[in-house]
Amino acid sequence: MRVNARLDPESQRQLEFLLEATGQGVSDVLKASVAHYYLAVRAQRAPRLANLRAFVGRQGSGRSDVASRSKELLADGFGRKVPRARGSR
Repeated sequence: MRVNARLDPESQRQLEFLLEATGQGVSDVLKASVAHYYLAVRAQRAPRLANLRAFVGRQGSGRSDVASRSKELLADGFGRKVPRARGSR
């Protein structure tokens, strides 16, 4: 794909810095920049802990309260406290 872009003065300064600092050409710097931006946006959009539900409450853990206390147990694992619901132990 061929790209024709107009850069504001700040973006032009940043591009010129990258060209000088890396010794690469415009095409290679832009490709690397797009790849970096793509990974950042992709990471933001990815569901966090998407597979957690597949494991919460599974049989064989030796605990009978995993499903009902999953948020609390997870928070404890990360070293944070979760306020207990009224009426719980």
